[in-house]
Amino acid sequence: MEHRKVGKWGLRISEIGLGSWLTYGGSVDEQSSIDQLLHAFDLGINFFDTANVYAGGAAEIAVGKAVKQLRRDAVVVATKVFFPMADGPNDRGLSRKHVFEQCHASLKRLNMDYIDLYQCHRYDADVPMDELVRAMDDLTRQGKILYWGVSEWTAGQIEDAVETARRLNAPPPISNQPFYNMLDRSIESEVIPMCRRLGLGQVIFSPMAQGILTGKYKPGVPPPPGTRAADDRYNVFMLNRGLMSDQVLEGVQRLGELANELNLTTAQLALAWCLRLGEVSCVIVGATKSSQLDENVKASSVKLSRDVLERIDRALGSLYRLDGSGLS
Repeated sequence: MEHRKVGKWGLRISEIGLGSWLTYGGSVDEQSSIDQLLHAFDLGINFFDTANVYAGGAAEIAVGKAVKQLRRDAVVVATKVFFPMADGPNDRGLSRKHVFEQCHASLKRLNMDYIDLYQCHRYDADVPMDELVRAMDDLTRQGKILYWGVSEWTAGQIEDAVETARRLNAPPPISNQPFYNMLDRSIESEVIPMCRRLGLGQVIFSPMAQGILTGKYKPGVPPPPGTRAADDRYNVFMLNRGLMSDQVLEGVQRLGELANELNLTTAQLALAWCLRLGEVSCVIVGATKSSQLDENVKASSVKLSRDVLERIDRALGSLYRLDGSGLS
């Protein structure tokens, strides 16, 4: 497993990270979750990503129980704050009150003294940037968090956060966690250049497009039972982004043929494609079985030639999007 710095900062994380959205504490029972997290560590993964809202806090509990069996300083634990955790008017967003209260709630669920990377799960237009930056500054000074980051923010919002932190002499965000994969490249136009200039690293989520880029879904064929696409509780994200169209699935089948030539799985090809960029610090994968982790970690050592990258683009044709407007 290779490791990369998060942007310009000193923190180093594994190129493959393990996330817990829709899996740990939810569709995967707690003991299996813990076993997979420990297996991931044995494979060289040191970055575990979760959020307070995942499975209503159960994901953080599972991550915490796994990390308790490891050296705390050997792992990097990231969690998030923004989405509603209760019905009260202050139980959501990025107000100083909600950020502080949810940080302490996450620490309790994780059973940890500090969070390595505390991320703003989305942007909150109702909260002044000064308020948010100062809240993160105070949590840092108190030793509750080491670094903070953002997720799915625009280039302008990221620049505002960094400039505000500079003005307040406070620590700026070090990372952005965007949706990014072969089928959705919209961050390449503005977000990645801005983050490069400001020193933020990209911690990618959904590098396999919710499992579409594994090649397990076939055009004209119903999703296999037990998969995310077959579950109406979890497939809304895939359907809303147009990922299950026959046109997309046909393109993914062409990618599979290329992957076979390279002695890779389609999933490994998708992960290696994201890691081709130096601005990408880590790609976050999800897993319901340990065998999926065994496969995914092998992408860390894969380097794709210019010719292969061009063949990927030809295989997908006009399917991928560059501007966030939707798949063709």
